[in-house]
Amino acid sequence: MPRPVLGLAGLLGLVLVVELLPRVGVVEARFLPPFSEMAASLVAQAGTPAFWQALLGTLRGWALGLTISALAGVALGILIGSVPVLRAATSSTIEFLRPIPSVALIPLAVLLYGTEMRSTLLLVVYASLWPVLMQVLYGVRDVDPVARETARSYRFSSWTQVRTVIWPTALPYVMTGFRLAAGIALILEITGELIIGTPGLGHQIAVAQSSGAVATMYSLVIVAGLVGVCVNVVVRAAERRVLRWHPSVRGEVAQ
Repeated sequence: MPRPVLGLAGLLGLVLVVELLPRVGVVEARFLPPFSEMAASLVAQAGTPAFWQALLGTLRGWALGLTISALAGVALGILIGSVPVLRAATSSTIEFLRPIPSVALIPLAVLLYGTEMRSTLLLVVYASLWPVLMQVLYGVRDVDPVARETARSYRFSSWTQVRTVIWPTALPYVMTGFRLAAGIALILEITGELIIGTPGLGHQIAVAQSSGAVATMYSLVIVAGLVGVCVNVVVRAAERRVLRWHPSVRGEVAQ
């Protein structure tokens, strides 16, 4: 069977299981309502301005945080990776900061910005910066030494070396880091809204949970999952378009 058909069959099977489990008494409906109730609640939510404001708030925070982290990661990665002394001096600092969970910064973010969007933005940027930065560092390290020395022997300027030698080699790594960062940014955006209370889908989920609106809570969780799927599809499509010249993408298209 074609892969899309199998994927759709698996999704329908999950929906059927969620619908039947509370109806046959395997789980209590107050903890897991049938899928039909979630769908009805989702339709009702879609008719309210608050839902769309929350969705736009989540997407705005995600896009802004991802953009900042991508630009900063690319700039820092090329700068650090191109200067061996700078890379040696910062490697221990990067390895110390990178494993720190972003949620551990929530008290600091709340102390600095309260429940404003900047609190969640701090978490998003911190978490999604590292995949981009590390991938760019790997990409710069992968540059052919002969090409680098040839550019130097022809006395290319630093900008010309970055544009003609470093960037083409690092671009596949950049897109990989961007794809990873896109998912991480969405996770931290919703997590920040959920815990800090920043306006968005996460905050709406927390409000529904605290008020006992279980079906509404699950419907918003479904929306968050659909947003994640859309983000993954869009980023992968952008990656294939940007890297259409790359052998891996050409082989994928050929298959």
